[in-house]
Amino acid sequence: MTMAAEPEKKIVKRTESKDDTQPSFFVRSKRFLTDVRTEMRKVTTPSAKEVRATTGVVIVTVFLFAAYFYVVDKGIGAVIDAILRWAKA
Repeated sequence: MTMAAEPEKKIVKRTESKDDTQPSFFVRSKRFLTDVRTEMRKVTTPSAKEVRATTGVVIVTVFLFAAYFYVVDKGIGAVIDAILRWAKA
């Protein structure tokens, strides 16, 4: 049985050259602001109906979480009180 020889892998070392310099601060800033402007053109404002709907969802969710944490807090508090009363006795 003969095994196929694997091709040799060449290791290429990266060398520093003058072409690898980073653009100046002003060039990078201009590019960034151009990208921001391009992305901002893609943004759409939600309609009043969408805002009311999502606001309602947020308010309901806040109250549900508040009720949940109230119940959990009271439960943990009762357990801790029971432990402290037991340890005091």
